[in-house]
Formats: sequence, structure tokens, C-alpha cells
Amino acid sequence: MIIPLVCIDHSDNRTNATGIAGTIHDAIVRVYEIPERDRFQVITSRPAATIVAEDAGLGFDRTDPVIIQIFTQHGRSIGAKQRLYAEIASRLEQVGVAGADVFISYVENGPEDWSFGFGRAQYLTGELAVPLADPTASSR
Repeated sequence: MIIPLVCIDHSDNRTNATGIAGTIHDAIVRVYEIPERDRFQVITSRPAATIVAEDAGLGFDRTDPVIIQIFTQHGRSIGAKQRLYAEIASRLEQVGVAGADVFISYVENGPEDWSFGFGRAQYLTGELAVPLADPTASSR
């Protein structure tokens, strides 16, 4: 089980920060089958002018983007990541975030890159078991 840290940035025009964050967490729990209480999120509401997410060449405009950064350890398959993106977008649409406004960045790292407190890398010290990699993971 590889638990992610999720950073969520959205404009202060959005008044449902708790709903957005909960919806993203629910999608991760469903797709990655992590425990409900393994929740690590940083939610930042900021002036709309401080978020710039222009056209990436896909031919659509964003009106009020929600930027989602998912930090997690290596090991999930490309298919699992794609299912997560779709689940997040689908659930966010139900709380008023248009699909064009969902922007996700997925960053992977290793067990040495995590400290859950006290200045120790608990995966390296043995305080936490190193999560097993997804056997269906692909490097492509």
C-alpha cells in the first residue's frame, strides 16, 4: 500500500474546498484501495490571478482550475494512474468542477524520500514497512 500526499490549489472563488478535498480523497481510496484514514492533503485557496493554467495545445479553455499534485512512491501501473485521473475528474464534476478545470500532476519517488515525523525516514528505519510495488506496474 503506497499512500500519497496530495496538494490541492484552487481559487478563492471556490467555496467548497472541503468538498473538493474530500472528493479527491474518496477517489484515491476507491481506486488505490488505501485505508480511509491514510489521508495527507494540503489545501490552498488563493486569489484567482495567482493560478495560471493556459491551453496546453488541447484546444479547450479553463475557467477556474483546480491544480492537484499527487506525490507517492513508485509502483503503480499506468492503468491504475489513468483510472485515478478519470475517477478524480468524474467525482469533482459532481461538486461543480468542470473536467477542463481539473489539472493533475503525479510525482513518484522512493521510500527514502518520506519522513512522517520526528526527522526520521520511517520506511528506512523500519518503523513503517516499505509498501510493496504493484506487480502490474509498467515503466512505460
